[in-house]
Amino acid sequence: MGAPGAGRVAVMSIHPQFAARILDGTKLVEFRKRRLAPDVTTVLLYATMPVARVIGAFEVAGYDVGAPTPVWERHKQHAGISRAGYRRYFHGAPSAVGILVKDARTLAYPLTLAELDKSLRVPQSFVYLTLNPGEPQSVGQAQLHRDLASTH
Repeated sequence: MGAPGAGRVAVMSIHPQFAARILDGTKLVEFRKRRLAPDVTTVLLYATMPVARVIGAFEVAGYDVGAPTPVWERHKQHAGISRAGYRRYFHGAPSAVGILVKDARTLAYPLTLAELDKSLRVPQSFVYLTLNPGEPQSVGQAQLHRDLASTH
């Protein structure tokens, strides 16, 4: 994965154990209740408390959208979550979104949200952040570009 170009990335809140599974390659799909915007191809992994840092990133390989049970059946071998946990998350939801993960990378220097953008708050699910590699908005964004560029 190279550094993302100018444009938006998604900053996604994820429990530390699931972020670790994405980064070690055992979790190849991230389940959500809604898709990312079509222009977003890079996801920054914000590991929630007690880590409270952006610890890695991945590229979006595609989506699998459908009723929760068929989506589970297609991805259970690399879901990185138990069936019970999946069912709890999607209880009552009409559809599930599987975000397919590729090129997952750990950042050399985990960053707080404030280091990326002082206005960022911990997202409930995900938020969008606009990056401009030519003119980073913060020291943290400059570091993020260096980390992502050097991981591939």
